[in-house]
Amino acid sequence: MSAKHNQIANHLITDILDGNYRVGERLPSERDLASRFQANRGAVREAMKTLQQIGLADIQPGGARVKQRNQASLDVIGHILNRGELPDREVVDQILVVINNLLTLAVEQAIQVANNDELETICAATRPFYQQQLGHVEHSLARINLLQTAMQASKNLPLQLIARSLFEQFAPNMEPLAAFVQIDHTTYASYAKRLDYALQTRDVAAVRETIRAFATLNRESLIKAYSAAQSAPANSTVLPLQETASS
Repeated sequence: MSAKHNQIANHLITDILDGNYRVGERLPSERDLASRFQANRGAVREAMKTLQQIGLADIQPGGARVKQRNQASLDVIGHILNRGELPDREVVDQILVVINNLLTLAVEQAIQVANNDELETICAATRPFYQQQLGHVEHSLARINLLQTAMQASKNLPLQLIARSLFEQFAPNMEPLAAFVQIDHTTYASYAKRLDYALQTRDVAAVRETIRAFATLNRESLIKAYSAAQSAPANSTVLPLQETASS
């Protein structure tokens, strides 16, 4: 994948997502794009194939036309999140809903199909939250590990593929907010201990309730992070906020 190919594809993706081309509208011709970006036709064709693979354009004889965003592939999520200085808050909120539902489904499936040793791997992934003093980076890695461990124990391949594709696009684009996130260690530890026990007893209802509680806590943390990031002075050096522990 050439740098010029990437440049053309990224410009067109941004133009489409920003609404500069309407659904059904024809995109510029290969000749026009080659002239605009000072590229050869091969680079333009590769860029257009990228748009087709993502699902933002339909290439037919005579040209390419813009498709609706809801007809795109999951790969478009990373591009949507990467459009501004901060990832789109509404889209982030929607992704969190999906991730938490995927986690709930994975754990429920694991309870049904995993043996005790396999289920123990998820339990073990909950324990750093309440048995260790985790720093900001360690806490983030522990959350990722819990999600990945649950997906693996679910033995559900479609679920694993969807979760991995979504999370790999989501996590890197959340970095601009990382310095503003405050972690409520005490509440997180309480929920993790509760999830550990629910898994050991294979209590599906308790698992659902606990993951919903995690979801609410994560959402509240991100709302505060957005508010802090948006009120921070432009071009200022931002130091990470202190991690909090509720009394």
